[in-house]
Amino acid sequence: MLLPFFEWCENTAIGETIRNSLWLFPVIEAVHLLALCLLGGSLLVVDLRMLGVGLKGQRISQVAGYARPFLIGSIVTLVCTGLLLFLSEAVKCYYNTSFWVKITTLPIALLLTFAVRDRFSLRKSFETSAMSRLLGAGSLTLWFVVAAAGRWIGFS
Repeated sequence: MLLPFFEWCENTAIGETIRNSLWLFPVIEAVHLLALCLLGGSLLVVDLRMLGVGLKGQRISQVAGYARPFLIGSIVTLVCTGLLLFLSEAVKCYYNTSFWVKITTLPIALLLTFAVRDRFSLRKSFETSAMSRLLGAGSLTLWFVVAAAGRWIGFS
């Protein structure tokens, strides 16, 4: 049912150009991995603060506010580069379980991050509590699954 769509994606001019180029795929993947590092860093500082592990001298809202531009910038970069990588090997992705794990977990992680975690973490009155620990642990877990599944796509 979805296979024809994936075949169409792979056969777009962009997909073919990336696939036929010696350098485009590795350069796009390198940018994707750098953005993944930035995402990981911006998530870690906030989530670890929510867990009460690091930056205890700063309020959660302060840490979240500082990290937010990096978080958003990295997600935008990851979506753009991820789409380009997908277009170059869409049919391979269709048959790849890791791809489906990533694609299913990604919207859940985004929803938790922007609809739930940010609602609490950006409040000045929000400090380390059972709720902050739950949100921090949930965020770290979901984003770890997204990143690990994404990295595993290339190895399966």
